Amino acid sequence: PPDDLPSLLAGARALTPQTAETDAIRFLVGTQSLKYDNQIHIIDFDDENNIINKNVLLHQAGEIWHISASPADKGVLATCYNKGESRERRAARARWHGRPCSGTASPASLFTGPPLSCSVAWEPTGDGRRVISLADSHVLLWDLQESSSQAVLASSASLEGKGQLKFTSGRWSPHHTCTQVATANDTTIRGWDTRSMSQTYCIENAHGQLVRDLDFNPNKQYYLASCGDDCKVKFWDTRNVTEPVKSLEEHSHWVWNVRYNHSHDQLVLTGSSDSRVILSNMVSISSEPFGHLVDDEDLSDQEECRPEKSQEPPQDSVIATYDEHEDSVYAVDWSSADPWLFASLSYDGRLVINRVPRALKYHILL
Repeated sequence: PPDDLPSLLAGARALTPQTAETDAIRFLVGTQSLKYDNQIHIIDFDDENNIINKNVLLHQAGEIWHISASPADKGVLATCYNKGESRERRAARARWHGRPCSGTASPASLFTGPPLSCSVAWEPTGDGRRVISLADSHVLLWDLQESSSQAVLASSASLEGKGQLKFTSGRWSPHHTCTQVATANDTTIRGWDTRSMSQTYCIENAHGQLVRDLDFNPNKQYYLASCGDDCKVKFWDTRNVTEPVKSLEEHSHWVWNVRYNHSHDQLVLTGSSDSRVILSNMVSISSEPFGHLVDDEDLSDQEECRPEKSQEPPQDSVIATYDEHEDSVYAVDWSSADPWLFASLSYDGRLVINRVPRALKYHILL
């Protein structure tokens, strides 16, 4: 059975994994509340003893709409938040020192410029100094200088067209030496080259309604997943964007989040306003359609769990549907420490931690 954390006593939609100082599995959760102080919850899960530990940082700047952990510095995170009653959305880089226990996440560097509309994305590799933010119709590339209390705007690009065009989500590709970023606005997905901030591809009418989220396949450099208000999840090859490579229609309401597994890209997580989390096996478009081998000693204590080797490759399918949530699931993500463990977050503040079914785990490994 899953291990769940009691309600965070506030609305929540911001979730991100983080690499901890120890072997603990860590997730960061940001709250949204008008009644309570907004907080950053640092959730450490002890998988061996099945114990969850929680520490809290106050986030006095406002309601947290998006949270992202630095890939280079375990003590630094970025938040996108509503600034007071004005509902003006801003972002900050914050740092904590020592053991984070009922302290305050003090902003260490503020992103200045137009109000932020949705998200902040760190460069996947490097020294953690480059960040992409989305501000209404602008893509902004920031340089986080250590000696300054302000982020320096390195370059930017803007949407062109009629009406009030606004970004809804963005994702930095881990491929192409981190020079590619994908964004979504309305029903359109666009690719950008961060060196020139020029558009590299455009998928018009990618979804029948608003595109909510994007994620790059970590092992196949041209593959991109998207989800939206048309209840669909689609997979694209950015070299040919006339039609999606695959499409899923398993959810019955808006799909807010889609995430590839970092190690085994056939595993795809989605969360939806239908209060469900779905784990899918998209093996036909993965980098390992026939699985791969591991040493016998890696599974010496799990001999009884080994399935018989199949002569036929597995087919795309829904592995499991999780219905522990009673409210809209706004965020799902994989642990950065354990490729077989993931978390989901619903607006009522309920965080649920689950594992990939053991039978599938060993089928993939064998």
